[in-house]
Amino acid sequence: MKKKKKPAGLQKRKAISGYLFIMPFIIGFLVFMVQPLFQSLYMSLSTVKVSTSGFESIFSGIENYKRAFLIDPDFTRLLTEELGKMIINSVAVMVFSFFVALILNQKFKGRAFVRAVFFLPVILSSGVILGVEYDNALLSGLQETIQQSANDSSISAVIQNILVTSGIGTRAFEIVFDIVDGIYDVAITSGIQILIFLSALQTISESMYEAAAIEGCTAWESLWKITFPMVSSMLLVNWVYTIVDFCMRSDSEVMEKITEQMTLYMDYGFSSAMAWVYFVVIGAIIGVSALFLSKVVYYYD
Repeated sequence: MKKKKKPAGLQKRKAISGYLFIMPFIIGFLVFMVQPLFQSLYMSLSTVKVSTSGFESIFSGIENYKRAFLIDPDFTRLLTEELGKMIINSVAVMVFSFFVALILNQKFKGRAFVRAVFFLPVILSSGVILGVEYDNALLSGLQETIQQSANDSSISAVIQNILVTSGIGTRAFEIVFDIVDGIYDVAITSGIQILIFLSALQTISESMYEAAAIEGCTAWESLWKITFPMVSSMLLVNWVYTIVDFCMRSDSEVMEKITEQMTLYMDYGFSSAMAWVYFVVIGAIIGVSALFLSKVVYYYD
């Protein structure tokens, strides 16, 4: 006698829907990315010579990696500086996007317009529009005029000089003022994170806040006892996205060096080795931070 098949559980159906949703990416990765990935790994372990007949790879072991860490005068320094910038920038983006999402989740007139304004930089900083902005002679000339007419001493620079000369901790203030001076960069890279946090905030039931208010819970206590735990599942998603997005920036000095070695000097083996070091280090940071954050994330049905 045949047993009747049990209907798939909710979690299983969700998992199937998720895999179907990302299936185009999985197929595209397996078809187009796996082979170049292993070719790049083999190049990093080889001395690559370019001739009229094509590429010739001679296996050389870890010589390219030794060169990156022990011989090249810039790679280790650039990698360390870039990782420091990444951590500071990522923390700033997370804090900024979370509190902006809290503000945008409030009820006020023109809320849809304000939300669009914060997401607009994501559209303007992508694809063709970014290229048009960089190639536009009028915009570049306007930018030069503003820079020439502007005062060299900004308000933040003056305050920083006062605090530094007063003997207060220098390094901490340098980091804070770097973030303040780069608030435009933080805001323009926070659109996706704001959208994700905002969608998480809208899933929180109003009855939870009403019950907390009846019990005497203040707004500050509700923020950390209700709001933050309920959106913490999106904290991990945004953190990973922010790190990856920062590493893909066109102004990364590490990526500039890798591109320079590949295009100007045609040193494919050395550039591949540096790219793999960068990839592994970023992957390790994402793995460790994801493991840590997963311990404090609250999941609910």
